[in-house]
Amino acid sequence: MTIQHGFPFDPTHGYSQEQLLKIASPEAPADFEAFWRNNYALAMEHKPYYFIEREIWSPEEKVRIFAVRAKTWDNLEISLWILHPENPKGAVLIGHGYGNPSQPPEPDGDFTLCLPCVRGLGRSQCREIPWLPPRHVVHGIASRETYILRGVISDLWLAATVMIDLFPDAAANLNYMGSSMGGGMGALMLPWDSRFKAAYLDVPTFGAKIRFDYPSTGSGEACRLYIQEHPEALDVLAYFDASASAKYLKIPTIVTPALFDPCVAPVGQFSVANSIPETCRTMFIREVGHFAPTEKDKELNLKVDALRRELFLKK
Repeated sequence: MTIQHGFPFDPTHGYSQEQLLKIASPEAPADFEAFWRNNYALAMEHKPYYFIEREIWSPEEKVRIFAVRAKTWDNLEISLWILHPENPKGAVLIGHGYGNPSQPPEPDGDFTLCLPCVRGLGRSQCREIPWLPPRHVVHGIASRETYILRGVISDLWLAATVMIDLFPDAAANLNYMGSSMGGGMGALMLPWDSRFKAAYLDVPTFGAKIRFDYPSTGSGEACRLYIQEHPEALDVLAYFDASASAKYLKIPTIVTPALFDPCVAPVGQFSVANSIPETCRTMFIREVGHFAPTEKDKELNLKVDALRRELFLKK
């Protein structure tokens, strides 16, 4: 397969599918699991304070859409969209991509949906955190306690708590889905939170440090350039390796890494996908990611979406 493109580098980085399926994650720090379990405990000890800011027009008559604001454990404020149908069959927490989302997701009559804007991005922009992705992804990188992704993952846990508090039936069938940054956040967040039943991780970011060997157009490029000047940052980033975290997943997980991706290096995506235990992993391989989909990928999208819905609706 040859993809015509205008990038100054090869978005496959010369890897075949066979080679990508052999990418493994590096050994994680000895206290990796303890670090994340402590982060989860800290987030869950926080009694959430939130309020419904307003209700907005919904394109679906039987789905209400709420703009919600919530206080984090470290006293920041984040914004969430929560969409609630009349008779939901489940709930989905949605992780957004690395940008500045401002709109709610499309309504789904089967699911209560929650799309939080994580700290510093979209409707959760603030003075303390840069909203430009290349600046956001290296914010606080001097230590694992201050690095932005620690707070970002806590924001997802808070969002799930707020959704369940508002609509308790969400707890009975809570699922997660996210693409790109949302896929990477899911791999970092899900293993430590037993509230979730199933997940879908699409072209996930934050994979093994091998991704820093290759150029890209995404947030990983900002990290790659940063560590060239500050190699000590690799010690911090080791705690935020989505491939290391993915090893701890225990719920059914669909993952869709791409062979060609200018934004998220395929080696990073496959490090995450390969690390998910085979007992709970269903993998589909995209021809391209963060690029105009091929006809094969368009067909794959329909197949994966149908399987995801079946998985999320399964009791």
